[in-house]
Amino acid sequence: MIQTNKDDISLKILVDEIIAFNHAWKSAAKLFGSDSPSAQSARDLKAALQIRLLRSYPKEVFLELDSDISQEEEGEDLYSVRLVAPIGNRNNAEHLPVRVAHQLLTQSEINNLIHK
Repeated sequence: MIQTNKDDISLKILVDEIIAFNHAWKSAAKLFGSDSPSAQSARDLKAALQIRLLRSYPKEVFLELDSDISQEEEGEDLYSVRLVAPIGNRNNAEHLPVRVAHQLLTQSEINNLIHK
């Protein structure tokens, strides 16, 4: 029997929740507009879960400025919330706007989480 660490399961669940809320946010934005309460709520919850992931698992995740997505496409710079070890076929937990990271994390936390 394969042993799994309880933290590994919690990490996977948290990543799955982030992905689910990212899809919910995008769907709500398409259906109701990006300024709708449904879209904003899903977006904000996704960001809160990402911050929880970064704070709870600092050795398993890191931030990397995503240079593949241009600022013109998204309107702002984005961090990719990267996983040190893939979970299934996922190597990231979606994107987090740099602006949001600076609002919700301390500069020290950001410095420690940025992949160098």
